[in-house]
Amino acid sequence: MTADPLRWLWAAVAVGLWLLLIGLIVWRRRRAAAQVRARSQGLAGDGEVVLVAFASQTGFGEELAWMTARALGDAGVGARVLSFADLDAAALKSVSRALLIVSTTGEGDPPDAAARFVRKTMDGQADLSALRYGLLALGDRTYDQFCGFGHAVDGWLRRSGAEPLFDTVEVDDGEAGAIRHWQHQLNQITGAVAAPDWTPPAYDRWRLVEQALVNPGSPGGEAYRLALAPVDRAPDWSAGDIAEVGVPAVDAGPAPGAREYSIASLPGDGRVEFLIRLMRHADGTPGLASGWLTQDLAVGGEIDMRLRANRAFHGPDDATPMILIGNGTGLAGLRAHLKARTAAGGGAWLMFGERSRAHDAFFDDELQAWLASGVLTRMDRAFSRDADDGRYVQHLVAEQAETLRDWIARGGVIYVCGSLEGMSRGVHAALEAALGADVVLTLLEDGRYRRDVY
Repeated sequence: MTADPLRWLWAAVAVGLWLLLIGLIVWRRRRAAAQVRARSQGLAGDGEVVLVAFASQTGFGEELAWMTARALGDAGVGARVLSFADLDAAALKSVSRALLIVSTTGEGDPPDAAARFVRKTMDGQADLSALRYGLLALGDRTYDQFCGFGHAVDGWLRRSGAEPLFDTVEVDDGEAGAIRHWQHQLNQITGAVAAPDWTPPAYDRWRLVEQALVNPGSPGGEAYRLALAPVDRAPDWSAGDIAEVGVPAVDAGPAPGAREYSIASLPGDGRVEFLIRLMRHADGTPGLASGWLTQDLAVGGEIDMRLRANRAFHGPDDATPMILIGNGTGLAGLRAHLKARTAAGGGAWLMFGERSRAHDAFFDDELQAWLASGVLTRMDRAFSRDADDGRYVQHLVAEQAETLRDWIARGGVIYVCGSLEGMSRGVHAALEAALGADVVLTLLEDGRYRRDVY
């Protein structure tokens, strides 16, 4: 049978476009790595270079890594900064001293960017007997495996013959005192007498301009849409970034650590928007931060807040197909990415789960408009408490496995936002079942599967 020349032509065009897309992805990754190298070279100096490596999920660990490198540079000590995504045994062997800032996500899990390091480097042992290291472990004591990944890295380094410069410094939920202790250890390394205090962060003033209950009668508890406008200046941010809200002290006691929220808007909106669930304790009293923001703070009131870069959840270029998966108020972080997309891009697919369609179809008018315009290519939603549904978002992943594989084959990326317990783990298992565990791991390592979960 003679092949149709037109079919061969379209096949060649498809292959060409696929190769072009792969080339763009590789170029973007190399450009990002070059930018990090350039920043590191500016801090390197002429003498011995200290390796500063970070494993960060929300961007806080990366921020501390660059602060660490600047502190070394200010004291005349060269520094090279690497993400755990680019770290291996050879990099550790190339230096005599290393400082590692290591975050833990969930119950002892590594950040997504550290997946390759865990699989290819920590699975074995290396001769690191010439290495001396310090480790800053970031975690949250509400989890049983407090700083679990930090301790795992510390154990692997010791088994590989590396010698600690000082005991591991543990940080509970950004605690200022522990971070100041890390600064003190840096002073011991550099010989500096004093250094500027890294904490508390410099907040901007913001004014509450909108506060609206968006799901009255929901079986899942009240959710509020909040909008805040800058008072003094309008900082820049990107889809995927995080807002740290300074919560006021209670009963003249010490001020808590800040609360973090996914940003649902873009700078072009002129304001920062949130979707916040009112959390309640077992006795019915409202949560400290969510209660203050949704119940106590009046429209017109001002708060302290800063916007922090979260590069691990920044979006791809517009031409890349984007699969957005989330539940509950996690839709906030996904909404910002959708606002950054165009109808001429590579397509966007939303899979979202909540309790009730009648109450919890958040941002429905916007989502329907994006579907109509082509910004959103397709949308699948699940409502677990509805009698005619009863599904969770991970069930959508399982049901759409074939289409999901097609999107990934076209170079698609997966972004997950929402609850860590239940949703994130369920979605991860569903992705492994649909794509294969090895494929999911490769997507993690290549930055094509990213999570902002809490």
